[in-house]
Amino acid sequence: MRIEPMRSRGLGDTIERITKATGIKKVVDTVANALGEDCGCNERKELLNQMFPYKETEKENNNGTKTTSP
Repeated sequence: MRIEPMRSRGLGDTIERITKATGIKKVVDTVANALGEDCGCNERKELLNQMFPYKETEKENNNGTKTTSP
């Protein structure tokens, strides 16, 4: 069974992946926790996904049925 990675719905998801991969997210979370504040990352991600969504495309599965994916 092949597990497909979660697809980005928009720009916010892509930025989140980049910040996680580079370690920026961990630093931001650590600083935000030390200050006792929310970094606002989730709200920003959702806003960016709404403002800049990725176009969904249809692709055909191995069994010939079509699915919609971002």
